[in-house]
Amino acid sequence: MKSFVLECCVDSVESAVEAELGGATRLELCACLPVGGLTPTRALFDAVRRAVDLPVRVLLRPRAGDFLYTQAEFGVLVEEARAYRAAGADGLVLGCLTPQGALDVPRMEALMRAADGLPVTLSRAFDLCADPLPALCAAQELGVEAILTSGCAASARAGAEMLAMLSQWARGISVMAGAGVDAAVVGELLESTAITCFHLSAKRRVESGMAFQRPGVPMGLPGLGEDVFRTDREAVRAARDVLDRWARA
Repeated sequence: MKSFVLECCVDSVESAVEAELGGATRLELCACLPVGGLTPTRALFDAVRRAVDLPVRVLLRPRAGDFLYTQAEFGVLVEEARAYRAAGADGLVLGCLTPQGALDVPRMEALMRAADGLPVTLSRAFDLCADPLPALCAAQELGVEAILTSGCAASARAGAEMLAMLSQWARGISVMAGAGVDAAVVGELLESTAITCFHLSAKRRVESGMAFQRPGVPMGLPGLGEDVFRTDREAVRAARDVLDRWARA
């Protein structure tokens, strides 16, 4: 039977449970999904560990925005890599770039040393590189296990052509399609690429339970309001069903 990875990105215990019930094979744990994900708290990691039996890879990203970090921010990343290795994470998700849009190899090497043998996924920092081929080669030489990428496009569907090329170029490294992935996109990419690893958040907006809400006072990004986002197990299940059919074919 063919094998696959269906990784679900979650930022709460509730979403982690829904992802497992929907058939995800692995979790990427983060905080603040609406801004692309940030490093989660240790308390959240421990709570997710207690709630599910899936492997958990932890995103290391100290703030929203670019992947060009100050020395202080990079120091935090190194400490977080060590801390999450000690805490029992099953892998780390991270990425650092130079001002010219290349993979920052010395900093990546330092983070890999801090990970001390944990599997490392190169984050979507890859999609902001100036040239994906040198970045892929650098990631291979570093010993990164996987690259999370939309094919350097706004979504995996839009980047399907690049994803197909990356999956052919990659040697000893998994290309994992992410950004806008759902059951339909999984089916399309299985047909048009050699990719067998997929990353989705499958999030849905959940209406706030607050009986009183103050209008015109946003908590952060305008437009988000007080609603929250949770993983939709049915969306995960739909993607899993596509992969199960493919695995049996």
